[in-house]
Amino acid sequence: MNDPGFALDARLAADTVPLGVFELCQVRLMDDARFPWLVLVPQRPGLSEVLDLEPADRDLLWRETLAAADALRRHVPCDKLNFGMLGNLVRQLHVHVVARSEGDAAWPGPVWGSGAAVRHAPSALAERAGHLRAVLGL
Repeated sequence: MNDPGFALDARLAADTVPLGVFELCQVRLMDDARFPWLVLVPQRPGLSEVLDLEPADRDLLWRETLAAADALRRHVPCDKLNFGMLGNLVRQLHVHVVARSEGDAAWPGPVWGSGAAVRHAPSALAERAGHLRAVLGL
């Protein structure tokens, strides 16, 4: 459930598209056509570290992250799923789930710092978002 004090970081809002809401997290699609990439944001105010979550919410975050990863893997053939909670640029707690394939734009390095995002064409963004909503059950 969304906490009334929760507000999405402006950078996350600008770089992602909302797909829907799990029990704890907003599920968002990163607008970078180079990588199939989900971002989960726990809807609790003032979080910057996973340790800031209550234990039950930590467990729920992990379950929701795994559900998102499973859906992404079913949507996009990939060689590896990458998970990240960096927070160096955006302090608000959020989890990245990225489907990676050998030979992608950053392989074998990390997606972070691999160049400027390549925005989806509007129709491609709508198509990918719609398919992921369906796969995620959102």
